[in-house]
Amino acid sequence: MAQGILFVISAPSGTGKSSVAKKLLASVDSLEFSVSYTTRPRREGETDGCEYHFVDDARFDAMVASGGFLEWAHVFGRRYGTGREATEAALRNGRDLLLDIDVQGAQKVREGGIPAVSVFLLPPDYVTLESRLRSRALDDAEQIARRLALARQEAAEYPHYDYLVINDRLERTVDDLRCVVLAEKRRVARLRSEADRILSTFPNP
Repeated sequence: MAQGILFVISAPSGTGKSSVAKKLLASVDSLEFSVSYTTRPRREGETDGCEYHFVDDARFDAMVASGGFLEWAHVFGRRYGTGREATEAALRNGRDLLLDIDVQGAQKVREGGIPAVSVFLLPPDYVTLESRLRSRALDDAEQIARRLALARQEAAEYPHYDYLVINDRLERTVDDLRCVVLAEKRRVARLRSEADRILSTFPNP
């Protein structure tokens, strides 16, 4: 069975990454969401095991100590991590995964030598980013200021990714990402066994 593809998507906070990811998953049948672990409180409307696996610090510490994370990072006072066992099993079984992580997590994936296709999302401009952060009403003024201060540093990480997409219009952004996913699935290196099978049906020259 062909190895599944790990797609990594990162963006500055407020870019709209989660909304884009949900629509992308709905538009590509073979793509599954990799549910991360987090120590942050569950927000209204979120379900454990859907958006995140919500765990306490003790559980997170135990997973770190046992090597249970593919990557993990501190983000705005909370910790987030990708479960190693479930991710590696899914990829071995040929399932394609979408990993929604910040730039710290993406860097750890790269440093770990884990094969992945990475995409960075940028907002169309700073004013739009600030407006999105304020309009979602999830953070107080101090937290918004911290997110905006970090956004410039995060945005500067885009050269380390394979693809860059500007999230100016949601539907176009999702279509761009869908094109990336489909193109990566058609790489010769990924389809060599299928091509060889087809060639084996041809008569010998």
